[in-house]
Amino acid sequence: MKTPRKTPAPERSGTQSIERALRILRELAARGEFGWRLSDLAARCEVDKGTVHRVLSCLVRERFVQQRSADKHYFPGPMLYELSLSLPGYAAFQKACERRLSKFATQTEAIAWLILRSGNEYVCAVRKGNLELRGLMVHVGTRRPLFTSVGGVAILQTLPLLEAEDILADNVQQEVAQRGNGRLNALRKMRDRSQRHGFGVNLGDVVPGVHAFAVPVRGGNGRAIAAVCLTGLPEQFGEASIEDVREALSEVAAGVEGDARMLLGSAMQPASPAMPQGLSVEKFKL
Repeated sequence: MKTPRKTPAPERSGTQSIERALRILRELAARGEFGWRLSDLAARCEVDKGTVHRVLSCLVRERFVQQRSADKHYFPGPMLYELSLSLPGYAAFQKACERRLSKFATQTEAIAWLILRSGNEYVCAVRKGNLELRGLMVHVGTRRPLFTSVGGVAILQTLPLLEAEDILADNVQQEVAQRGNGRLNALRKMRDRSQRHGFGVNLGDVVPGVHAFAVPVRGGNGRAIAAVCLTGLPEQFGEASIEDVREALSEVAAGVEGDARMLLGSAMQPASPAMPQGLSVEKFKL
């Protein structure tokens, strides 16, 4: 008697194609200023060059991606902006935050910025101020793992412990894959210092000579949807001024929370992203 042949599990080919395209778009957005070479983007996404090229060709045709003729680098395309116009509340929210942070940057003579939580990462929505700071490579549109920023640390402090640890595991894996282990001790020092103070505090822990602080902006469920950050020099914001900085940041954050309630309603309630398979919190825990 023949053994019945097992029916193979259905492939998720359609879903996988969408997931690949979205992953490519996120990586392109993370380097919107510099773009990606095909080979580097494929290595970053851990997908073969042929597949990435096919996905990019489709996205270029649909104007989600554009390619610079001079060096063949790929960049985010104009369709992303055009689609964003269907979310007028976000544009109004950003303008309101720009006004608040511009005033705050002028008052403090420093750099004020707003980052939004985007899953396990943050994206910079607003940056104001003219202070020249070595090593501050965060601009509007910059996307990085949460734990690499003082604002991201402030966001993580508002999350349930297990969720925060899962995000940290994912973030450390990203950091090690992209940069190696070199910055982990510095990031651990920033996180530990922030834990002691109860909000984001970085006293030159990551970049010597650059001090940074952050408080969360909370949504209706009490979890952080964003963070307001302030970055300056040690002579401006030494250890003795930490509580004054926290008070000033909290005032700005309260205003941003009010803007979010009025202009966005529940639109910025963060979803809890699913963790990639196979990650061990203990393996990557700082």
